[in-house]
Amino acid sequence: MNTNWGFWVLFDGFEIAGIVRSNYEPDGANFVTPDSFGLQVAIMNRPAGYIIPSHFHLPVPRALVGTQEVLFIQRGSLRADLFSPECVYLCSVNLKEGDVIILNSGGHGFEASQDCLFFEVKQGPYVEGKDKEIFAGIVDVSTKIRLVG
Repeated sequence: MNTNWGFWVLFDGFEIAGIVRSNYEPDGANFVTPDSFGLQVAIMNRPAGYIIPSHFHLPVPRALVGTQEVLFIQRGSLRADLFSPECVYLCSVNLKEGDVIILNSGGHGFEASQDCLFFEVKQGPYVEGKDKEIFAGIVDVSTKIRLVG
């Protein structure tokens, strides 16, 4: 589903991943994730001198199930392979410098197309051995990679 900032990869009506392209510049602030997500992502464009008042966040209780991730590609390029919640291959997206991917559900894997430096943000802490399940992904060279976006 295309948006003004990029696109969502959908499966059975659920957002698997959102891709924010590096050339998107909103007027003001644009919150790109729905309120139902456990992680909120916004893109903000503010002029010099704009003030965000000093603040702190109140201890609002939140219950989360699952893990959402955001990757920001600082340098290089990365191919993101996206899978349904049942680990069926859906598509791949080439991410380049400045792009952001919001991973909401389903499975994913990555291959660096070039040397790649990126930030990963997710709920923590990571629990080794309990936090994820590895599956085969794209291992067969006969699998046709379906690039989107």
